Amino acid sequence: MTLNVWLLLGAAIVIAAIASVRLAHRTGLPSLLVFLGFGILLGDSGFGIPFDSPQAAQQIGLTALAVILAEGGLTTNWSHVRRSVPIAVVLATVGVAVSIVVLALVVQGLLGIDQNTALILGAVLASTDAAAVFSVLRRLPLPPRLAGVLEAESGFNDAPTVIAVVLLSGAAHSSPSLGTFLLDTTIELLIGAAVGLAVGPAGAYALRRVALPASGLYPIAVLALTFVSYGGAVLLHGSGFLAVYLTGLILGNSRLPHRAATRGFAEGAAWLAQIGLFVMLGLLASPKEMPSAIIPGLITGTVMVLLVRPLCVMASSAVAWVLRMGWVSWRDQAFLSWAGLRGAIPIVLATIPWASGVEGSKEIFNQVFVIVIVFTLLQGPTLPFVARRLKVTAPAEAHDLSVESAPLEELQADLLQITVPPGSRLHGVEIFELRLPAGAAVTLIVRDGKSFVPATTTRIRVNDQLLVVATASCRDQVERRIRAVSRSGKLAGWYGERGLE
Repeated sequence: MTLNVWLLLGAAIVIAAIASVRLAHRTGLPSLLVFLGFGILLGDSGFGIPFDSPQAAQQIGLTALAVILAEGGLTTNWSHVRRSVPIAVVLATVGVAVSIVVLALVVQGLLGIDQNTALILGAVLASTDAAAVFSVLRRLPLPPRLAGVLEAESGFNDAPTVIAVVLLSGAAHSSPSLGTFLLDTTIELLIGAAVGLAVGPAGAYALRRVALPASGLYPIAVLALTFVSYGGAVLLHGSGFLAVYLTGLILGNSRLPHRAATRGFAEGAAWLAQIGLFVMLGLLASPKEMPSAIIPGLITGTVMVLLVRPLCVMASSAVAWVLRMGWVSWRDQAFLSWAGLRGAIPIVLATIPWASGVEGSKEIFNQVFVIVIVFTLLQGPTLPFVARRLKVTAPAEAHDLSVESAPLEELQADLLQITVPPGSRLHGVEIFELRLPAGAAVTLIVRDGKSFVPATTTRIRVNDQLLVVATASCRDQVERRIRAVSRSGKLAGWYGERGLE
């Protein structure tokens, strides 16, 4: 086909994928399933577009994952995840190790595969998918600590799993000792962290002081800086994924010019990367070979969801408690266990042993493909129900609103939206009784589809939407106060409620 035909086909796929996002959003499904479906439809069992190169899929996939992780870092609110980072780091290290070992031990006996293949399968499935987690969980009203653990874990655990899969795929040809394996992993993570922590602050410092001639250049510069971090870490034999996520996290939480435009550009780039990535993986899959992978995939996925993920969460929670990082309640542990979504990342990781010529790697790819489709269909739509049953939802949490507004940027302020849920003790509280700190104000209330500017004596009602402007210096205090009043009423402070969880 000519270039013009390819451009037309590509544009049509992107438009169809964008239109399908609405359907996925309504049903609660991660949109990756729709995009994978497009790829399968276009592949050798559909329109017959040929694509059978795991090497090309690996390179394209890793690049797309870097874009997705960069967007994840740029759009993660550090104030929300800060208290959750220690536990998330334990989940991304200890949890990943437990996941690899336990799954390998169980499936080696159940499926009758050799030890190295079992370990590769465990490593491929150890990572939760950032795109799937972000797309589903950011629509759920979860407490900041729980949401922060899931977001930070999905951002951090890609790095150790990629390293593990690469090392284990190489071990199929030459077996390194456990000590060498752990040492190589640690060095790569340290180099990646060092590069990310160096490029992020340096990039933020430069962007605040360099007056670019056009506002559209700032988002491009920010995304380019994340790839400077990724490429630099890889060249230094470090973890590019850890570097790109940390750089994005630092830049996204720095006071940079045109932050809203940068966020929008990063989200658009990540959506395009997701569409291209999932369609490509759908093209690579061969539906004719999938039937033989269904039973092993269902067995492995069931073991992963019902045994391995809960053990991973419990072990990580125990380590966090021993290290005095805080205790994770049994309700939160149960939700963390169910919310460990697998998406594109395991499928991309499955291309690494396949591209390396590891024996049985095509079967691993097919099994992982089945696992991702079946268990995303099972877990994704049920997350809101599980969250409500476990009573871990927090409907009164404040949500960011992206506003392209120069005055807010000049004031270094944010616009927050709070919906008052049934049962909240915000109901009946007068605006002045919120006692918000200086630098914050309730500027608008939306009630029964109509908006008005409240007076200090206006009483808040259930189902009201409050729009609150808060400067950066008092935002955390505002969120804690609203959370406390929602739980314990206007006298929350007297009852010791500080809205910290």
